[in-house]
Amino acid sequence: MKFLRNAVVLIVYWLVTGVAFSHAQAPSLGDISPEEYEVRETRNHLVAMRDGTRLAVDLYRPDAPGLFAGILSLTPYGKSRGRDEARRFARRGYVVAMADLRGRYDSEGQWNPVSGHHPRDGHDLVQWLAKQDWSNGRIGMMGYSFVGWTQWWTAREHPPALKAIAPMVSPPDAFWNIPYQDGVVVGWMTDWFALHSGRVSQAVGDGPYGGYAARRARDLMHTPYIDINRSRGIQNAPWFDEVYGHNLAGDEIWQEISYQGEENFSQITVPSLNATGWFDVQHSGAPSNYIGMKRYGATPEARRPTLIIGPWAHALTRQEDGGRVIGPFDYGPDAPIDLRGYTIRWFDHFLKGIDNGVENDPPVYVFVMGANKWYAEEDWPLPQTRWTRYYFGSGGNANSLNGDGMLSTSLPGEAGSDTYVYDPAKPTLAPWKGGHTEDGAIDVSAQQSADDVLVYTSPPLTRDVEVTGPIEVKLYASTSARDTDWIVHLSDVAPDGTVSLLAEGVLRARSRDPDNSGAFNPETLSTIEPNRVYEYTIKFWRATGNVFAEDHRIRVDISSSYYPFFLRNLNTGADNLALVKESEAVIATQTVHHGGRTASHIVLPVIPPRTTGDDAH
Repeated sequence: MKFLRNAVVLIVYWLVTGVAFSHAQAPSLGDISPEEYEVRETRNHLVAMRDGTRLAVDLYRPDAPGLFAGILSLTPYGKSRGRDEARRFARRGYVVAMADLRGRYDSEGQWNPVSGHHPRDGHDLVQWLAKQDWSNGRIGMMGYSFVGWTQWWTAREHPPALKAIAPMVSPPDAFWNIPYQDGVVVGWMTDWFALHSGRVSQAVGDGPYGGYAARRARDLMHTPYIDINRSRGIQNAPWFDEVYGHNLAGDEIWQEISYQGEENFSQITVPSLNATGWFDVQHSGAPSNYIGMKRYGATPEARRPTLIIGPWAHALTRQEDGGRVIGPFDYGPDAPIDLRGYTIRWFDHFLKGIDNGVENDPPVYVFVMGANKWYAEEDWPLPQTRWTRYYFGSGGNANSLNGDGMLSTSLPGEAGSDTYVYDPAKPTLAPWKGGHTEDGAIDVSAQQSADDVLVYTSPPLTRDVEVTGPIEVKLYASTSARDTDWIVHLSDVAPDGTVSLLAEGVLRARSRDPDNSGAFNPETLSTIEPNRVYEYTIKFWRATGNVFAEDHRIRVDISSSYYPFFLRNLNTGADNLALVKESEAVIATQTVHHGGRTASHIVLPVIPPRTTGDDAH
């Protein structure tokens, strides 16, 4: 009876308050702390870490007596960059601390983006804030991207005063997204490293990544890869050699900043508010952290994370339109939400102790493209998911979108295969802007027109099919080389031929685990025998939430490069790909097998047709 009573209360609460996810202008957040304080700002507090290095901190305080909760952002981007956001929270009764990471801007020490000092520094700053005479002893952390990383690193150290974190678009552990993605070097991350190689910005022009993105296709042809930074004119970033000189997750530099996995998640005691977008280049962090914390978190509060996934890129709702238009598509008036408001409500509860019901909200919210609606869900992956296999098939000529590749829920009657040639000197090109997923569901029909891309397409759908959740490909493939990359895309084909890219997965052949059905293993490198068929399990790093409309078609394409979004595999099989030179590159003949015992397929998370009552209010 208690369960039923609580369920009725929760349903009534949803209906009355509208939860948190209607249009951003809807009064659905409930009461949040009002803007009632003037703000007092003090700059460059030099706070000593345990090793004596001093980090610079700016404080934004309510200009009033009393005890206040604190919120820390530990950033590599310059602490003054977040001042407007800090003031917004300070006006609502929080003391916001903006701190420069060790070796950046006004902080002392040697800068290294993957330094093992960062987790310890986060711990020491949290405890320093809790001891100030304005503090109520409860500290939270917030921020985007790398600043999400610093939150997880700090939470792993479990400082006693830390009570909640709100990591937005946070990367997962290094080998699952950046700077390596399932063994493949991520091109745009080399731009980030170049821009942030020194104490301050090392920009070379205007535009994304300080002008480096515009030069990416040219610059990343340089080999060996470990010299890319120096070839760009950057002379003093010794950590760059460490990053690309250590390509296994078990190496010490990666273990020092690892925060995922049972051993680490079980050290984290605080609840987490995780947000990402379907087109976020660091998408995999939020859902994997949600799953890990729910499974392994150290406290009941930690095991009750929240996950929000919208139709957004890495900037989430910070675009001028609030995240409504991404790339070629307008996702409608319901797409924008007041994510800042929800974060305030989150901290109001966990830092101020306000009983606002946030802990009873549904744990997962997803925006489904095509339907252009928010849905409140019980879990991730969605419990109602029907995992559906779509098999690859052809008459032996699936090359390009003009070939005979087919995608079907029926197993092909006979075994077959398709072959293409991958030449590292002529990589398959990603659409400009460098194939960056910040561009949204871009049209990739031009890329699928090349013969070095295999294309498998379903017949026109006879009804709408919703696909929401993580995606996996089982690939049976061989290569004539001793190593190569497998890159798989999922796209939505409209009746007019427009091909909208939705999600992708990659796997370096040598990174397959021979003891785990070919899944990615960041701890070791396998041996690949030329022309031998191997089983590869490619877990897409980016999920999707999309309705494939009636008369649309579902498409999968397979290639071995997507340049310059990913650096090219030169196919040599060398243990450390960062040391391979262009002159050593090997042209590879690639074969994808289908049907029979080698039935390559994609597993899609198909959601049963929703009723009107399923809509988020």
